[in-house]
Amino acid sequence: MKIKILVYSLIIISSFSCQNPKTLPINYEHPIVYEPKTYVCYQTNEELVIDGKLEEKIWKNTPNTADFVDIQGDIKPIPAHETNVRMLWDSTYFYFGAYLQEPHIWGKLRERDAVIFYDNDFEIFIDPDGDTHNYYEFEINALNTVWDLLLLKPYREDGAPKVLDSWDIQGLKSAIHVNGTLNNSTDIDSFWTVEIAIPWAVLLEMTPKKFFPKEGVQWRINFSRVNWKMDTSNGDYQKQKDANGKNLPEENWVWSPQGYINMHAPETWGFVQFSEKIAGQEKIRFISSKEDEIKWALRQLYYQQRKYFKAHHTYTDDLKKLTLPIVEITNYSFEPQLFRTYNGYEIIAKSIDNQWVWLISADGKISKTTSNKDQN
Repeated sequence: MKIKILVYSLIIISSFSCQNPKTLPINYEHPIVYEPKTYVCYQTNEELVIDGKLEEKIWKNTPNTADFVDIQGDIKPIPAHETNVRMLWDSTYFYFGAYLQEPHIWGKLRERDAVIFYDNDFEIFIDPDGDTHNYYEFEINALNTVWDLLLLKPYREDGAPKVLDSWDIQGLKSAIHVNGTLNNSTDIDSFWTVEIAIPWAVLLEMTPKKFFPKEGVQWRINFSRVNWKMDTSNGDYQKQKDANGKNLPEENWVWSPQGYINMHAPETWGFVQFSEKIAGQEKIRFISSKEDEIKWALRQLYYQQRKYFKAHHTYTDDLKKLTLPIVEITNYSFEPQLFRTYNGYEIIAKSIDNQWVWLISADGKISKTTSNKDQN
């Protein structure tokens, strides 16, 4: 899946007349090509022992994701250490197995729900229905200390509540295996592996029933690895500092690049497609959807509305003040419509088969609906 949406200025009839005659030239462009990673997640017919070692035959038959890249993509160097993930599922759990190459394995945080990325860590982000709201975040360090939280909307959106930090994954299983010695700065380590089992009973609390994993269902998921540059000269692990005595910024390595140093943009996460086939028995093809191109085009308009609001303290109700993305889909014409609402705006665009519409609102949530807006 590779989408590079071009932008150009186009005069289009909006559903509302312009209230402010002063136009704002906007030429929004995402910093990297929109090319989310993809993965097919197979079932396991083997009981997994959650010990962090990933030694069961079914894990060995499970493909890795592509190796992690910098969070900003190709505009930054390839990460210094290899990282990848494997995924499996059964009727009870969603399983994750992560490999993190690391010459110095350390961890200091031991209290659950501490801010784990202050240590080197591994992180999981899950948005089951891909609407960019109601998603899960999970972080773990080499001490098997966990931070789990539920986000009702990304941090960038206004209004509260956003984060349920007191929410815990009931029935979670997690384990760490260290190939080396933990918290010993005098030697060189090799890698650490993470094994996690998240119960469906927890994930389905915020997942529409139609998105329950089965053949062909796709979720938006991403993974992150935070890596701090460390000083070991004093026989301990201390974060390296700049000339002013401040910690050097962490490195952020991810599966599907975000473009910005911000994991909380679920629209740029990867796609995981579930298969009912057993891992290693048959290779299933990932099926890309052209509908995602329409959703991404609507997202460009949403980004521009945020820029417009920052400059004018209101959203525009005139599409002529935005730069309309070009969507190149055979026999499809991207003709969005903009509507004002009591709390902002909504922009809609028809689906490819014209049976329903995609809708993005001012809070960034995107969904599909069969209802049509009143054109009068």
